[in-house]
Amino acid sequence: MYNPTVARLTYRALLGRRRALILSALPALLLVIAVAVRLLNGADDRAATEILGGFALASMVPLIGVIAGTGAIAPEIDDGSIVYLLSKPLDRRTIITTKLIVAIGVTLAFTTIPILLAGFILNGNSQTIAGAFAVAAAVASVAYSAVFLLLGTVSRNAVVFGLVYALVWETLFGSVVPGARTLSIQQWAMAIAERIAEPGADITSEVSLGTGLVLLAVATVLGTWYSARRLAALTIAGER
Repeated sequence: MYNPTVARLTYRALLGRRRALILSALPALLLVIAVAVRLLNGADDRAATEILGGFALASMVPLIGVIAGTGAIAPEIDDGSIVYLLSKPLDRRTIITTKLIVAIGVTLAFTTIPILLAGFILNGNSQTIAGAFAVAAAVASVAYSAVFLLLGTVSRNAVVFGLVYALVWETLFGSVVPGARTLSIQQWAMAIAERIAEPGADITSEVSLGTGLVLLAVATVLGTWYSARRLAALTIAGER
C-alpha cells in the first residue's frame, strides 16, 4: 500500500520552492508570536493555551492541511499528468495511500514541531500544554490530510473550497458557534489536548474524548476510501 516512486514524486511536488515557502510562513509566524509574547509577558500558561489553541490548532493546522492534502493530488488531476501515473500497473489504493502518507508527513512536519517549540517558548511546557497541543495537532493532521486529499479528487476548486472550510468553518464557526463546534476536526482534536494537559490548563472541547477519537477515525477512513474510489472512476471515465 506504499510506493516509493509515487512518494518521491509527491514530495517533490509538495516541497517545491514556492509551496515550501507558503508552508513555512505560518509556522514562522507562530514562533515569532511566541517569542514576542514570552519577551513581553514572561511564561504565561493562559497565553500559551490561547495561542496554541486559538491560532495554531484552529488556523495553522487546517491551512497547512489544505496545502498538503490538496497539493498531493489536485494539481496532477487538473493538468492531466495523473494519466501517466494511472497508466502504470499500480493499484489505485496504493496511489491514494502513498499520497496520503506523504501529505500527513508534510503536515506533521510543518505543524507539530513548530507547535511544540512555540509551547516551550511560551511557558516551558508547563501543565503539559505544549505536549498536549502537539499531539492534538498530529492527530488532526491525519484527518485533515485525508479530508483535503478527498477534496482534491472531487473538485477542480479544491484549494478554494479547502480554504473556505479552514478559514470559515474551522476558524470562525468551529471556534464560535456552539452547534458547529461538534462537527469540527479542531474540536475533535481538542478533546485529546484536554485529556493530555493537566486540569489547570483550561483546555476544553465540545466533544468527549471517545467521540472525538471515533469521529477523527471515521473522517480519515472515509476520506481515504472515497478518494480511492474517485481515482478508480477517473481511470475509467478519463475525467472527473
